[in-house]
Amino acid sequence: MTEKFNVTGMHCAACQAAVERAVRKLDGVSSADVNLLGASMTVEYDENALSEKEIRAAVKAAGYKAEKADGAPRPESDEAKTLLRCFLLSLAFLVPLMALMILHMAGATLPGFMTHEFVGWAQFALTVPITVINRRFFISGGRSLFRGSPNMDTLIAVGSAASFIYSFYSLLTGGEHYYFDSAAMILTLITLGKYLEARSKRVTGDALEALGDMAPKTAIVVRDGAESEIPASELRVGDVVALKPGMSAPVDGTVVEGSSYLDQSAVTGESEYVFKQAGDTIISASVNHGGYLRFRADRVGEDTSFSRIVRLVSEAAASKAPIQRLADKIAGVFVPVVMGIAAVTLAVWLLLGGGFEAALLHAVSVLVISCPCALGLAAPVAVMVGTGRGAQLSILYGSAEILERAGKITAIALDKTGTVTCGRPEVTDVVSFAEGDPLPAAAALEALSEHPLASALCARAEGLALPEVSDFISVTGKGVSGTVGGVRCHAGSAALMEENGVDISDAAEKAEALKAEGKTVIYFAGGGALAALFAVADPIRPTSAEAVAELKSYGVKVLMLTGDNPSTAAVIAAKAGVDDVRAGLLPEDKEAALTALRESGEITAMAGDGINDAPALAKADVGISMGAGTDIALKSSDIVLLRDDLADLPTAIRLSRAVLRNIKQNFFWALFYNALCIPLAAGAFSSLLGWELSPVYAAAAMSASSLFVVGNSLRLRFFKPAKKDK
Repeated sequence: MTEKFNVTGMHCAACQAAVERAVRKLDGVSSADVNLLGASMTVEYDENALSEKEIRAAVKAAGYKAEKADGAPRPESDEAKTLLRCFLLSLAFLVPLMALMILHMAGATLPGFMTHEFVGWAQFALTVPITVINRRFFISGGRSLFRGSPNMDTLIAVGSAASFIYSFYSLLTGGEHYYFDSAAMILTLITLGKYLEARSKRVTGDALEALGDMAPKTAIVVRDGAESEIPASELRVGDVVALKPGMSAPVDGTVVEGSSYLDQSAVTGESEYVFKQAGDTIISASVNHGGYLRFRADRVGEDTSFSRIVRLVSEAAASKAPIQRLADKIAGVFVPVVMGIAAVTLAVWLLLGGGFEAALLHAVSVLVISCPCALGLAAPVAVMVGTGRGAQLSILYGSAEILERAGKITAIALDKTGTVTCGRPEVTDVVSFAEGDPLPAAAALEALSEHPLASALCARAEGLALPEVSDFISVTGKGVSGTVGGVRCHAGSAALMEENGVDISDAAEKAEALKAEGKTVIYFAGGGALAALFAVADPIRPTSAEAVAELKSYGVKVLMLTGDNPSTAAVIAAKAGVDDVRAGLLPEDKEAALTALRESGEITAMAGDGINDAPALAKADVGISMGAGTDIALKSSDIVLLRDDLADLPTAIRLSRAVLRNIKQNFFWALFYNALCIPLAAGAFSSLLGWELSPVYAAAAMSASSLFVVGNSLRLRFFKPAKKDK
């Protein structure tokens, strides 16, 4: 089974690695992934061999705390408040401490009682409260050190403690130099940096929180004929819910009374309002912008479409991208290596005769500047911001792995119907061969037919008065016949016309021209004579050609796989700009085509409606559904384009590439920073260039590195689709 836990006490990538090691070594655990940013852990394990209690115990033994996730918000908000309070209290003691230090070092005239020794004891008295206020570093760092898995807190604790202890020893023995200010400044600056980091990390989840806030918290339920307001969580399947103008639907359901226009953009991304009446479905989080509705609750709680979308986005944000494995491997050994470098730095300076003070300061600088926070935040912050931005653009990624993989796609196969085209047949041409409007009679006849093309004629005649039909007959594969207004009429294929003695020779040339455009021709005759031709086609989406052109501009190979006939497929492909067209395919043929592409070395994607394209969607490296939030789309695809618009496909790839590029930038900065700053802190450039880095500056630089990584990731919040996407 798979279980999710909230984990508290983690502060860096080394903490994350320690928790993962502790859980993964348990018998029965298949996988354990810890998310530092989300303070969470997902464990897949055999419940027959291991219990939830044993997992929590293993985490506790590693020095952290795990509780079964209950859907509660992430703890960054409380953590930020605690860190801010600690910083302000520390600052209150640090200011007078630094004032004393500066005045003393500047040789300012001080009262007679403020001797060198007095100033030392005063600095000691001001440093002790700062140490107590920030004791969390010493408690966490000490525990981790004794358990053999040192973390960031260990580096901070050892570094500041070394400065404090040496200064206290110097004070007791009448020494000349004190470094209480370094110990106090390190703790204060690190706390400030951690506070700013916590605030920044909180911002990364704004898109997810905004998404969740769209769901209404209350509902008006109708029971025993009376309306009453209750928490939305108390709704049950079968309840009748009232939806007044301006209200949001709390659950999924079916309209039982009234009609209105609803804004479904929260789920589907559709900008236009959708008309709803009795029998129509309502999607949770839709906003009523018209009349009064009542609907029956069909899915409630966590089963609603909106809840599942929020859950999908949250899980994707909390998952790990494959590129993060590099950071995890480095973090697992980083802190022990840094402590070793600090020890070597101390020894080398002593052996070279640099003196204990210089050796200690350089070793402390190495410890303080080498925090692996930036490395641990490089990928998860970018993933969380990227998935949240995707949700705002109505693009859902199934996981961080999919988010990364989408940016590497080299070939995309598009289904025709419902993907490149609108998926709804429409009457495109009406050619009359008799006086009067043939549409009402033809629509009246087709209204009794179950053929998919019949709906197109009926839709074209919406709002018109339709005459009565009698003696209706449906001839499978050919069309329909009936008496309309006392006249015998026929609608269908050329074969049906011939069987009923209708001469269609005058329409032959026009019919062939329409067919050449990929349209289906419906002949309509009344009283034994041809009355009209109706051309029906599934129109190409307005944005398809631009989307295909943009995909090509990214170097992505685009092809169309369809079960439709070759002539129609060729016409649509030409309009969309797709060069490689394969028509007349069965679902297994589409799957075989994807297999061949993968075997040729392409990283493939399949975009379809998530229903009849399921085999191909599963075979592709990335399955993309034009699902508009449907169940099958959410379950069968790696990426769901909620707006049902092909223009979002290149946007999804661009966003993926932007996230991947951002992660690589973060990794470069984190690794480059440490590669440059550790030698600098150790004093490697001291004799050659005269460059030195005190512990205080080291602490500031360490905090700045984490803030840089978080800030760089936050730039993804401003990612915008290309203009031609819209």
